[in-house]
Amino acid sequence: MAQAQERPASNWTSGSAPHPDSPSLMARLIAAVTSHRRTLRRLGVAASLLIICVSATIFLRTLIRIDLNKFKAAMAATGGDQIALAFAFTAVSYLALTGYDGFALRHLRIRAPYRLTALASFASYAVSFTLGFPLVTGGAVRFWIYGPTGLSAGKVASLTVVAGITFWLGMGFIVGVGFMSASDAVAEIDHFNPLVNRLIGLSAIGALIVYLAWVGRMRWRGAAIFGNFKLPGPLLTLGQMALGVVDVCSASAALYVLLPKSAGIGFPTFATLYSFAAMLGIASHSPGGLGVFEATILQGVGGSADAVLASLLLFRGIYYVTPFITAMALLGGVEATRRWRSLREAMSHPSDD
Repeated sequence: MAQAQERPASNWTSGSAPHPDSPSLMARLIAAVTSHRRTLRRLGVAASLLIICVSATIFLRTLIRIDLNKFKAAMAATGGDQIALAFAFTAVSYLALTGYDGFALRHLRIRAPYRLTALASFASYAVSFTLGFPLVTGGAVRFWIYGPTGLSAGKVASLTVVAGITFWLGMGFIVGVGFMSASDAVAEIDHFNPLVNRLIGLSAIGALIVYLAWVGRMRWRGAAIFGNFKLPGPLLTLGQMALGVVDVCSASAALYVLLPKSAGIGFPTFATLYSFAAMLGIASHSPGGLGVFEATILQGVGGSADAVLASLLLFRGIYYVTPFITAMALLGGVEATRRWRSLREAMSHPSDD
């Protein structure tokens, strides 16, 4: 398998390295989080359980009211053109996902062939989207692929974190723009005053601007977040954000084209709803946001629950199950190739009796 190579590290600044005069804000924040780790873990578990319970209640109440005949009719009414478009947008989304690892490797100054990067990124996200716990499952798949090329577990962990930041930057930007530009339409979903929605959107965009300014300052100082780990600078962060927007918009479009034609929701509003539903699914830690994502979409789209649920089921098959099966087949093929190479090397160099 192709080897990944680390580039020589270059100085972040043209001047001398900064002297450690006082702990940085991030260092103090990490210290505070570490000291209250047990309390924060309990709060996280409680929040996840609350999200799951509320979503499960909504989802189960919807399932009870489902008419099987209407559900089957909605499935049958989905046209081949809709399914083809859903597969096309899914392909674009996963193609954008392969760029996540590309940006992360560039930031870490590691060279790797695109075929290796594409395999690692596609397989890790296809598995983590389905099984949940992306930092664990995605990181494990990446280490299994990148490990034999020479990347350490620490580098793979840093890569996974940087790639994850790309995903959140894209969703944060879409939520911010969506709440600001489609505040009236979003108000019909969350029942907030449009002004409140605009303020929420403005807060999200403001947070992204603050993040850009902060990483710019960290890059200028050459400061690390923890250990030797540094965040990407402003230019690379903007590239991450743009790639994340392409990914999330394509993923939401894959579901949008499957919705019944009677669903009266515009794409900007739906992309905002999709991003919010994905965030809740990740926060719940349920595998693939199962149940939480569906309940949020059902509540937000409205209309015929039978038809929307049929669209969600098709989307699960196209965006989650198909890539997962493809990823497992690719990983199986890589493992078979590795074993064949090991066997061939052993046969070409037999041990002396």
